[in-house]
Amino acid sequence: MRGIRVFHAEPLTDDASFTLAPGAARHLVRVLRLRAGARFTVFDGSGREWPAELVDEKGDARTGVGAAVDRESPLPVTLVQGVSKGERMDIAVQKAVELGAVAIWPVIAERSVVQLDAQRAARRVAHWQGIAVAACEQCGRNLVPRVHEPMPFADWLAANELPTLVLEPGANATLADAAVQPGAGVALLVGPEGGFSESELAAARAAGCTAVRLGPRVLRTETAGIAMLAALQALYGDYR
Repeated sequence: MRGIRVFHAEPLTDDASFTLAPGAARHLVRVLRLRAGARFTVFDGSGREWPAELVDEKGDARTGVGAAVDRESPLPVTLVQGVSKGERMDIAVQKAVELGAVAIWPVIAERSVVQLDAQRAARRVAHWQGIAVAACEQCGRNLVPRVHEPMPFADWLAANELPTLVLEPGANATLADAAVQPGAGVALLVGPEGGFSESELAAARAAGCTAVRLGPRVLRTETAGIAMLAALQALYGDYR
């Protein structure tokens, strides 16, 4: 079992005093019931982590000597996820981070049930980014993947420069057929609850995306990205 890990949004240095964010302090003191002198690990998203000691129960703490600890996959994957309702999107973000995705880009597709105005989109991104942080705390990553602002699928496709795989039931190619280069970036397109429309799939293929299938079964939106990321890590990433 990995020890307690806490993300701190401000840059950290060796042998320095710092104050935990209120939410992190409450979690350590009220939920985990840590007291002054308790040890934990803190990271700031720079790729380094530090041993730390809780100085008091108000959230004051002190770092020890940090070290760069790399737990990133050699295959940088951006998950482009059709926005889905509530818990499904939360699960997709959480598991994508655990499985090594370097970024999550929500897109609004033709069949997306959820429609977001600017204010609601900002709240959802903050919520999803918090899930990404918590997933890094749990799984040991020291670089926090960015959750981008949602954008229409067509706009994302027009701006995309990454080699891209799109999940399409009935596609001829499998992952083993895809020309994925370990060390190079790749984007993974996963549709919302109802999947991508035929016109969206056609647009993706026309933009140079490679359509691939995952076996004979149709997976739910929150399952598809998880399965694809795990398969990519097994074939080309750090599960080999």
